[in-house]
Amino acid sequence: MDPTSAQEAALLEQCRHARYVWNLALEQWSMWTRDKGATPGYVEQARQLTEARAEAEWLRAGSQTVQQQALRDFDQAIRNFYAATHGRPTWRKAGLHEGFRIVGGQASRVVKLNRRWAKVNVPKVGWVRFRLSRAIPSAKSYRVTRDRMGRWHLAFAVIPEPIPAPGTGDAVGIDLGVRVSAALSTGELLSCPGLSAAELARLKQLQRGLGRCRRGSNRRRRKKDAVAKLHARAVDRRKDWVEKTSTELAGRFDVIRVEDLRITQLTRRPTPIPDPDRPGAYLPNGRRAKAGLNRAILANAWGMLVRRLEHKAAGRVEKVNPAYTSQTCSACGHRAPESRESQAVFRCVGCGRRAHADVNAAINIAAGRAVSARREMPRRASPKREPQLATST
Repeated sequence: MDPTSAQEAALLEQCRHARYVWNLALEQWSMWTRDKGATPGYVEQARQLTEARAEAEWLRAGSQTVQQQALRDFDQAIRNFYAATHGRPTWRKAGLHEGFRIVGGQASRVVKLNRRWAKVNVPKVGWVRFRLSRAIPSAKSYRVTRDRMGRWHLAFAVIPEPIPAPGTGDAVGIDLGVRVSAALSTGELLSCPGLSAAELARLKQLQRGLGRCRRGSNRRRRKKDAVAKLHARAVDRRKDWVEKTSTELAGRFDVIRVEDLRITQLTRRPTPIPDPDRPGAYLPNGRRAKAGLNRAILANAWGMLVRRLEHKAAGRVEKVNPAYTSQTCSACGHRAPESRESQAVFRCVGCGRRAHADVNAAINIAAGRAVSARREMPRRASPKREPQLATST
């Protein structure tokens, strides 16, 4: 979006109203105890909002649509929380959660100016220009957001159609990693782009300078804006890579098999280890090293890639148990930890096959193979062979 200075101030005021209403509803919901009655629902909160707008002039100056929609969004967040599909609603903070949603007939007030630009009539703000990244859809709602860099975005609530399958019957396995973001069973190695070496050095310099700034000073604000700009640049590159990669994979293969990874558990901080000799003290637990690994996992956008594949290749994405896929030979099926010589080299101790470790794991994932109780892949046997008694090894 390309708002003027006056429009940007009005948009920020709308964001403050939506954030205030959301936090007020969250406060009411958080005050519930067993000895009290039920907390107000959306209907009661909407009535209270009408009374508050009649008393507070600053709240009445905002859009009622924006404020009521914040209550509807909170009511939906509570329903999702009790349905165990989403987490607990959290507080919205200034500078971090800047945005609001417009629904109903007001969401259709969009006019296309030319091939690149259009304008939207935001309530209490006026006509705001925005750059077209795709054709304007027929949506019943849209959301206006502002990121940490101060960029405004307009998103229409429309679910795009999935990418059709090519119909070739080809399947691909994807092994997710840190050194190689995604290794395909076809032998391709894909890496998620990030900040360059010069940008990382610049980021480190800015963060050191930020630590020396006085809180509330203009210099600290400029440093924070510069740091946010670099982080936003990395996020933009990561999202661009995910979108392009997921679109290409969804259009090339009929079946896409990925590792069923629990990223939330993988990126948890290690449990503190109390020191038995010193009460109140703790033993080293590798917290800093684990924090670096967590950052590397999140920087490779594992979850975002799988999520976008499920959107674009709906019904064609299968999740495979990742256990022992990196220790099993994709040729003979022998499994041994010693076969994984290094991060990138796999040499089977059974048949001597040598391959890239990530590609070998991706081939196992593409086959959808499961590990047997004997720690080896089930061997292919003739259907005419009589069943044999299992023997211990």
